[in-house]
Amino acid sequence: MSRDNTHFLRIAHETVEAFPPPLLPAARAVVIRVAEWPTPEMMADFGMRDPRDLTGLYEGTPLPEKSASYPDPFPDTVWLFRQPILAEWRDRPGQSLDELIAHVTVHEFAHHFGWSDEDIAAIDPWWE
Repeated sequence: MSRDNTHFLRIAHETVEAFPPPLLPAARAVVIRVAEWPTPEMMADFGMRDPRDLTGLYEGTPLPEKSASYPDPFPDTVWLFRQPILAEWRDRPGQSLDELIAHVTVHEFAHHFGWSDEDIAAIDPWWE
């Protein structure tokens, strides 16, 4: 893992540890991974062509949909895509890289907690 990926992971984990205490057990069970770019399969799942448009991704079953009788075969994962985040950061003068990493992390964890993109957009003007 590169030094840059380590920095992204550190900021993401610090962000999670700052979540309200009732959310921490469920949040700590999610794997956080950093990749340079989303895979072509990830892009196709969203009908996206430009990999710079996908800064993060939640893979798993949102908590409200989980069932003890049908456990997930893989752990829930939050992906942070380094190059798209860096591209977004370059387009946001005055925004720190750490703030953007934290923001993407919170956005993806919101999906883990069952929020849709529309729910998130209703309270978070960041992506407008």
